[in-house]
Amino acid sequence: MRVRRVSARVAGAALATLVGGGLGVALTPAGAGAAVRTAPAAKVVTTSVVTKAAAASCATGKFQKQVEGYLNKIGGYGTLKVDGKQSATDCAAIKKFQSRFGIKPASGLAGPTTNDVAKRLAASNTAKCKAKKTGLTFCVDLTHQTTWVMKNGKVLVKPTVTRTGMNNYETPAGTFKINKRTKKEWSDPYHVWLPYWQRFIGGRGFHQTTTYIHDMWRGSHGCVNLLPQDAKKYYSLGKIGSTVKVFGRRPGT
Repeated sequence: MRVRRVSARVAGAALATLVGGGLGVALTPAGAGAAVRTAPAAKVVTTSVVTKAAAASCATGKFQKQVEGYLNKIGGYGTLKVDGKQSATDCAAIKKFQSRFGIKPASGLAGPTTNDVAKRLAASNTAKCKAKKTGLTFCVDLTHQTTWVMKNGKVLVKPTVTRTGMNNYETPAGTFKINKRTKKEWSDPYHVWLPYWQRFIGGRGFHQTTTYIHDMWRGSHGCVNLLPQDAKKYYSLGKIGSTVKVFGRRPGT
């Protein structure tokens, strides 16, 4: 088989095509007799293009406008434009919110769970706890299924989500004292470990949830379920004798 010689002009043109296609390498082909110009620098993608691409990757949920408003009221997620239109800023804020409160998937979609959690947190009135003016008080709002911590009459830990006793296993309202604390308590009735256990009445107390906390239909058997980071935080703050104030009534009980 005869091998045809490639002319310098043809070789140079072919190489220019390759370089222009994105290889970004300046080579001089054998026998070309002249250097090939380097490829031009890649174009810089503008901020507007990046922003549009980021927004496009985050779908707009049914409750977009409501969630925007709730997150503004809760605070800590930036200022969202309440217009019901997804943007890169909205997407990032919603993802951050979902990650903080254990909502899966944390995709930035303003779905029913995200809306429900944001609505409950935005509606929680810390003054209703009527915490002591001195010392630490753990507050549990049964109505909104939220909880927070106050110290010397001021909010120490902002409201977070909880899941309390379901029907026939209600978490009782009232003022109690923590009377037992263990980092890992075994539940004889339910055969499960309860991390960061802080008991305040009977067999009921604070502990890290053992299931997905947003399965609200499930409920607890009277305990105050917490997300892992919240259970750990509460345990670090509590001690024997710490006050627990439970008020309101869980819907459906």
